[in-house]
Amino acid sequence: MLNGVLNIYKPKGITSFDVVRKIRKISSEKKVGHAGTLDPQACGVLPVCIGRSTKIINYIMENSKTYITTLKLGIITDTYDTEGKIIKTSEITDVTNDKIIQVVKSFEGSIEQIPPMYSAIKVNGKRLYELARKGIEIERKPRNVVIHEIQILNIDIPFVQLKVSCSKGTYIRSLCYDIGEKLKCGSVMWELERTKTGQFTKENSIELSELNTENIQNFLMSSEEVLKKYSKIEFSDKFGKLLKNGVVLKDKRAVKNVSSNVLYRVYCCDNFLGLGMLTDNGFKLIKQLG
Repeated sequence: MLNGVLNIYKPKGITSFDVVRKIRKISSEKKVGHAGTLDPQACGVLPVCIGRSTKIINYIMENSKTYITTLKLGIITDTYDTEGKIIKTSEITDVTNDKIIQVVKSFEGSIEQIPPMYSAIKVNGKRLYELARKGIEIERKPRNVVIHEIQILNIDIPFVQLKVSCSKGTYIRSLCYDIGEKLKCGSVMWELERTKTGQFTKENSIELSELNTENIQNFLMSSEEVLKKYSKIEFSDKFGKLLKNGVVLKDKRAVKNVSSNVLYRVYCCDNFLGLGMLTDNGFKLIKQLG
C-alpha cells in the first residue's frame, strides 16, 4: 500500500479531480485526494495525498500560498475569469501606471473578500457554482483573508501581472475583480499559476505526464516529512502505547514543558505516531498517522 504526498504540477485544461483520478489509476490506491483546488484554466502546484496521508490534507491546506496572475483591465465576466460570459466592457482612459500601483498595493494586509458565485463554497447545502449555473445569484458573506504581499511584475495596459502571497481561502479571481472595481474600469483574471503552497514549490514539483507506476514511489514525501513545521515531542513506550490506544494523558510527568493548544509531531521510541495537542483535558493524538 502506498502512503505519502506528491507535489504535482497541474497543467492547464484539466480539473484538480482529473489529476486525482489519474493518480488513483497509476497508484492503484482508492484513497487519493488533493490539497487545494486549482481551476481548470489554472496551472501550478497541487499537493496530492495518497493512502494514510489523506488524513493530513487539511493541514496542508492551512499553508500560505503564492500565485502569479495576469489580469486584464476593461472587462468583467460572470466568473471573474476568461471562462465566463462577458457582462461588461469599459474604456480604459484615466488609468495610469501609478494609479494601478496605488490600487494594487492597497489590497495588502488583512482584507474582507466576497467569494465569486462560481466557487465551490456551500450555502444551505448547495455549492455556489451549482446555483450560478442555474442563473441564481445569492448574497455571499465577506470572508477575512490576508494578502501578505503583492509584487507588481509587469504593467502593459490593459494587462497587469502580479505575484501574490496570501493566506488560505483567498480567491485570486475575486482579487482581480476587486482591483478592477477600485480602478473603476473592471478587470478579469486572465492567467493564473500557483507557484507555492507551504513547502511545496514549483521548483520541486513533478509534471503529471512524467508520473508512472514504476517511478511514483520515488516522488512520494512521507506525512512526517510534510509536517516538519510542527515541533517534535517524544514519549516513552508506556505513554506512547496509551496514546495509540486513544487514551488522553493526564499525568503531568508526561506533558511537562509542553505548551497548551499547540500541535506537535508525536514520537514514541523514534517512531512517528502523528499529531498531538495538550488541552485542558490532557494530551492526546489529534491525528494518528503511525
